[in-house]
Amino acid sequence: MENIKKEIESGNAIVGIEFGSTRIKAVLIDSTNAPVAQGSHTWENSLVDGIWTYSQEEIIAGLQSAYADLKRDVKEKYGVTLKRLRALGISAMMHGYLAFGKDDKLLVPFRTWRNTITGAASEKLSNLFAYPIPERWSISHLYQAILNNESHVKDVAFFTTLAGFIHWKLTGKKVLGIGDASGMFPIDTATKDYNKDFIKKFDSLIADKGFGWKLSDLLPKVLLAGEDAGSVTAEGAKLLDPQGDLEAGTLMAPPEGDAGTGMIATNSVAKRTGNVSAGTSVFAMVVLEKDLSKAYNGLIDLVTTPDGALVAMAHANNCMGEFDHWVSLFDEVIKATGGNVDKGTLYGTLLKSALSGDKDCGGLLPFNYLSGESITGLNEGRALFVRTQHANFTMANFIRAQLCTALGALRTGMDILFDKEAVKIDSLTGHGGFFKTAEVGLTIMSAALHTPVSALETAGEGGPWGMALLASYLVNGKGKALSEWLEKSVFASSKKTTVAPKKDDIDGFNTFFARYTKGLAIERTAIENIE
Repeated sequence: MENIKKEIESGNAIVGIEFGSTRIKAVLIDSTNAPVAQGSHTWENSLVDGIWTYSQEEIIAGLQSAYADLKRDVKEKYGVTLKRLRALGISAMMHGYLAFGKDDKLLVPFRTWRNTITGAASEKLSNLFAYPIPERWSISHLYQAILNNESHVKDVAFFTTLAGFIHWKLTGKKVLGIGDASGMFPIDTATKDYNKDFIKKFDSLIADKGFGWKLSDLLPKVLLAGEDAGSVTAEGAKLLDPQGDLEAGTLMAPPEGDAGTGMIATNSVAKRTGNVSAGTSVFAMVVLEKDLSKAYNGLIDLVTTPDGALVAMAHANNCMGEFDHWVSLFDEVIKATGGNVDKGTLYGTLLKSALSGDKDCGGLLPFNYLSGESITGLNEGRALFVRTQHANFTMANFIRAQLCTALGALRTGMDILFDKEAVKIDSLTGHGGFFKTAEVGLTIMSAALHTPVSALETAGEGGPWGMALLASYLVNGKGKALSEWLEKSVFASSKKTTVAPKKDDIDGFNTFFARYTKGLAIERTAIENIE
C-alpha cells in the first residue's frame, strides 16, 4: 500500500479509461501493471429518431464522472489526491460515426455501432472492395449518409470513433490506434495504414457528388501500439478533471477500440490466439495466419491487433442485456414478497443453476434481440421467449437457455471460421461479464464454440485494464514487440482456468442451436407484426 501511494504521489501511475455500452470504467495500474484503483459511470444509449446514440454532453459527463470516481477510490485507499499521471489511454466501443465540420462542431448525433441502418452501404462497399465492410463500420455510416442524400455530408471535415473523439478533446490530436482505425476503414497490414487502393475506389465512387473533400482528408491518422499519440493539454486536463487537480502533460497512448483492449487484456495478440468478449454485446476474435478466402457478405469483420496483425472477428450486437432484464424482474419479485437478496448473490445463484439444467435447455427457446442482428439478417430486434407445453420449464433450463441464446448469433459467425475457413486456434480466452461466474461462462462458451476456453484471473478487469496496459507499453515497452512485452511483463505469472467442452454439453448446445436457427422465423415475424 505504501509503495503504491508513493508511485501515485510521484506521478508514476498509469490510467486506462474505456467507454462500454452500459458502463464507462477507469482503471489505475501500478509499476507491476496490476490494477490498484478503479472508477466507473453507468450510462445507457438512447433511441432518438430511429438512431441509437449518446449525446455529446453525456459522453463528456460520463468521462468526468468515471474519472472522479477513480479519484475518489484513490483517495479512500491511499489517502492521496490524483494529480499527475505517467501515461493515459482512452478506449471505447468501436465503429460508429462521429462527424465534425470545419468549426469542429458535431454535424449529426453520434451514430453508434448498434445501428443497423447501413445495409445498402455495407453491401455496395463490400462488393466494391471485395472485402467485408460490416454495417457497423464508420465508412458504412458515411456512405449510407451519402446514399441518403443527407445535407451534412458536404460539410464533413473529420470523422472518427468515440475513442478518437475523446482523445482529440484531451490532446488536440486527430489520431487513432490501428485496431480502432481498422473498424473505420480497411487496413493494409503490409503498410500498417488505410488501404490506399480502396480509398481511391471510394473517391471514384462518389466523384460525381462534387464534395470538396477526399476520404483521406477526413480520416484520423493511424498509429501503432507504443507510438506517441500526444499529451494531455491544459484544456484536456480541465475537461477530464474539472476540479483542476490533474496537471497537463500526461503522455497519451493511441486511442483504441474495445476489441483491441480485449485482445490485450487476454494476451491474445499473437497468431493462432483468440479471445471472446461477452457482455452487453459479444464478439470472438482470432489472430489469423493468412487472409480469409472471401468476404462472406460482411458477416465476418477483418480488423487488426493494436500492433497491426490481421484479425477475424465474429460480432453480435446482443448478449447479456436481456438476461439483465430478467434478473431485475426476479429481484422485483423477491422484494415484493418481503425478501431482500444482494444483486451479486442473485446473479451468481441464477447463473450457477444453469449447470444443472438439461443440456439442450429442455426445449426452451428465448431470443435476446434487444436490437437488430446483422449476422442473422435482422435489422430490428424483439426479445422473445417461446416454449411448447411439453417443454421442461424449470429455472435451471430457463437460465441455461438465456445463456445459450446469448451465444446464438456468435456461433453463427464462428461456424464460418471453423467450418469454411478451417481457422486454427491454440488458445481462446474469455473476458467480460459473461465470465464473472467463471465455471458457468466457460462451460457454456466452450460448448457453444466446441473448443477449450480459458479465463484469466484478471478476466473481470477487461477493456479498461487492457487500455491501461497499452498506456504502460507506451512508456515501458523499450522496443520490445507487443506480444513479447505482454508475455514477459504482464502475464508471466498470471493464473488461468481452462474448461474443455464435454461431448454431452456440445451435443446439447448443437440441439439448442438447431432450434434457435429454425426459430429465427419467429423472430422475423415478431419484428414484422409487433411495434
